[in-house]
Amino acid sequence: MKIQSMACRLGCGACCIAPSISSPIPGMPNGKKAGERCVQLDERNLCKLFGKPSRPKVCSDFSATLDVCGTTNEQALMLITELEQLT
Repeated sequence: MKIQSMACRLGCGACCIAPSISSPIPGMPNGKKAGERCVQLDERNLCKLFGKPSRPKVCSDFSATLDVCGTTNEQALMLITELEQLT
C-alpha cells in the first residue's frame, strides 16, 4: 500500500490537539494528553515553534498523509483521534 503524502493544511492543528505527546514541550514540561490543545498552537492553529530547535522531535518528524489527515481539518481531527485511541 502506497502512503500518499500531502502538504500540511495551514490552520488545521489536528496533530497539535488529538495525539498525546510524552516528550516535553516548551510550556508543557510533561508533554500533553490526547485531546489537549498544545500551548504552542496559536489562535490561527499555527505552531509557534515551527522551524525552531525547541520544537519536539515527535512534532518535526510528523508528516501529513492523506490516510492520517484526510481531506478536511475536521476529518484530520477525527482520524488522528481514532489512531490515538487505537494505540
